[in-house]
Amino acid sequence: MDKRLEKLTYWVHQHPGFDRAHLTPVSGDASFRRYFRATGKDRLGKSITAIAMDAPPEKENCHPFVALARHWRQHDIAVPDILADDLEQGFLLLEDFGDQLMLGRLNGVTADDLYDEAMAELIRIQQAPDTDDYPLPPYDEALLNREMDLFPDWLLEGLLQMELGDRERCMLDTTFAFLRESALAQPRVTVHRDYHSRNLLVRPDTPVPGVIDFQDAVNGPITYDIVSLLKDCYIDWPAARRNTWLEDFRVLGREAGLHQAESDTFHQWFELMGMQRHLKASGIFARLYLRDGKSGYLADIPRTVNYLVEASQPLPALRHFNQWLREQVVPALHHKLGTPPDDTTGGPHP
Repeated sequence: MDKRLEKLTYWVHQHPGFDRAHLTPVSGDASFRRYFRATGKDRLGKSITAIAMDAPPEKENCHPFVALARHWRQHDIAVPDILADDLEQGFLLLEDFGDQLMLGRLNGVTADDLYDEAMAELIRIQQAPDTDDYPLPPYDEALLNREMDLFPDWLLEGLLQMELGDRERCMLDTTFAFLRESALAQPRVTVHRDYHSRNLLVRPDTPVPGVIDFQDAVNGPITYDIVSLLKDCYIDWPAARRNTWLEDFRVLGREAGLHQAESDTFHQWFELMGMQRHLKASGIFARLYLRDGKSGYLADIPRTVNYLVEASQPLPALRHFNQWLREQVVPALHHKLGTPPDDTTGGPHP
């Protein structure tokens, strides 16, 4: 047993019902955080569970998670209750939402109901006001740029070992400026920033999904989270079905007073915001492999890059970027990963 797990176990044992709890690992995420299920007994001898989170303070800051969890629960957002915390050690004891990720329940039959509930929950998040304890940082130009830079830094030059000349860098700068301008022009709301099928949990006693991994929330573009949900890096859908869900969400947001956009405008915001996100995500997946030794995300890169190809295809302003993706980046990616050239999804596609 490692030292931090020993300390976490000792800390969990100090809480009522968990004095003899055994900690078993549960699936983690792409960060330095680790999660364990603590199983104990209440006063009547009934089995109870909680999630113990280990977040080393030198690598992970738990303050945003704690502040947002407490604030969002007050606004009827289904985030875990914080049962106990020790921020100096980086330990949290959280309500257990179970193990059923939405990703594992999505199929052609269940998708409509699951996405309906997820979109309704997203509207509640977007309506959440700021809190004095933790005012949300802005999704500003600097942050948008840092995220898009992950694409050339980690995917192109890092994973694919591509040499970018002045012409390619100029094209990327022009593309990034186009995407950044669209993002900054959108109405601003509370943004979860990672709202997808691996951060939503299907719970047994309610159709409302449990929401996790929200500590990076910002104030930013209205389409960012709906892109994360409907153009999910872990599962993709036919465009016609995706657009039906998007229109449903546009109407929900308009009725909630979050925007006044017509369908065409909202759809363009969505497509361009998606490109910004998928530039970021593909770079992060490459970084997780190169820097952190996590190879499990490599299979998701083809799907993520294919979203970039699809979204840029109909836009004259991005014609050169689209052609370059198709002729240079996609073949290099398939060569590196050893995947067939016609494999654009990398995984689940109902």
